[in-house]
Amino acid sequence: MASVPHNIREKYSVTIGIECHVQLKTRTKLFSGISNDARDAEPNTLISHICMGLPGALPVVNQHAIELASRAAFALKSQPAPFSTFDRKHYFYPDLPMGYQITQFYDPIVIGGEVHTEVDGKPHVVRITRAHLEADAGKSSHPAGAPYSLVDLNRAGTPLLEIVSEPDIHSPAEARAYAHELYLLMKYADVSDADLFHGNMRFDVNVSVSKTDALGTRTETKNLNSFKSVEKAAEYEINRQIGLLERGEKIDQETRGWDEATQKTTSQRGKEQAHDYRYMPDPDLPPVELSTDFIEHVKASIPTMPDEWRKRLSELGLDTSQIDVLLEAEVDTAKISYLGILKDSLKDTEYAKQLANWFVNIEIPYRKDEKNNPLILDPQKPGLYKAVYDMVRQNKLSSTGAKSLIQSLLDHENMPDDVEAFADKNGLLQLSNTDELEMIVDTVIAENQQAVTDIQNGEMKALGFLVGQMMKLSQGKVNPSVAQDMLKKKILS
Repeated sequence: MASVPHNIREKYSVTIGIECHVQLKTRTKLFSGISNDARDAEPNTLISHICMGLPGALPVVNQHAIELASRAAFALKSQPAPFSTFDRKHYFYPDLPMGYQITQFYDPIVIGGEVHTEVDGKPHVVRITRAHLEADAGKSSHPAGAPYSLVDLNRAGTPLLEIVSEPDIHSPAEARAYAHELYLLMKYADVSDADLFHGNMRFDVNVSVSKTDALGTRTETKNLNSFKSVEKAAEYEINRQIGLLERGEKIDQETRGWDEATQKTTSQRGKEQAHDYRYMPDPDLPPVELSTDFIEHVKASIPTMPDEWRKRLSELGLDTSQIDVLLEAEVDTAKISYLGILKDSLKDTEYAKQLANWFVNIEIPYRKDEKNNPLILDPQKPGLYKAVYDMVRQNKLSSTGAKSLIQSLLDHENMPDDVEAFADKNGLLQLSNTDELEMIVDTVIAENQQAVTDIQNGEMKALGFLVGQMMKLSQGKVNPSVAQDMLKKKILS
């Protein structure tokens, strides 16, 4: 669908709210002892009498799921409710054998919260309405051309935390930023594996447009599993809805799906109202009551979160793009904790800043190449980086030489015990022999008399040229500042 002309679009206010289903990283399902990892399982092999909703089956709540939901509360700048309950949400679909979904409607485990983002350099806050626990349904599939559908109940009972935002989002870019930040929060708080490919986080995007202060009729595009699709689906819906209104047509309140191939949303079914689900308290599950000690224990276990890391890293002088690379790298690999290494180095500001720059510009790009070994320079060997840094400070190694040394270490199968000896063996150390340096200076001066005359006449730009000639002659082994001092002394004395 073509974009709506700017002069028409600016007449409409856009309102977006997002519901996100986060799969909790428990070993077993929410109400039964069956495995919670259905990624490689054969269909209908991870089921029990509870998943099937057989008569007499009694659910028992997974305590670890309660703890993870409580961690999520603190990640959302809220806290878990001391009292929450489970309810039944009734609807009928082949992948829901009980005829109802166990969820939290009346008393959710999280009430309120905030997610802080930045869009186009401007801070933006999205309020959280609530977050509640619920058991996932199964999965229906529809083979192309077949006169039947298939149902897999392996996911039935998977523990989900549904996070519901306020309608505080007003552009596709803000929607994408919110979804990405929510992903980081759940990952850093160790609430979920947050594997988007396998559906560990799924986003339902509600969009409405209006020319007045009143909200327009909203549509809900369900089960988006990438930040790009959240942004593109929101953009498509905004254009589609404005187009309908401009033609004098009405918008149906409905559930829509996203077609990745066509980059379009498609109608699926009319959107139900809350009363259609006939919510009622679940008589088989007692209330969840959390003690003050339990809540404080969970709070104390929350690690440093992305917003605090942004503050610490910006104080090192890193720009936003560098910080984003570090934050993203931290959740991309389970082998390296770049932020963990930095955390141990923050007392030495200059070293921490240099370390962060080496991570961003050398090691993280290196690891993105699938050919490279992801285990080299692991956090058990932080002394390697410190040895490189010390050699730079002692003028034994140039910044270019340091980069080459780190790349050589990354390529090396066995970490050397003596980094300086390794650098020397690979010809990376700067020249420190005075006689050899004097010989290079004399050669450069003799071969570039015009530049020497220019410097003597006050044209100091020529000094940089001579330094470059020394670097070239020494194959980069001369310290530039040392070279400059020696040239000045020879030429101007």
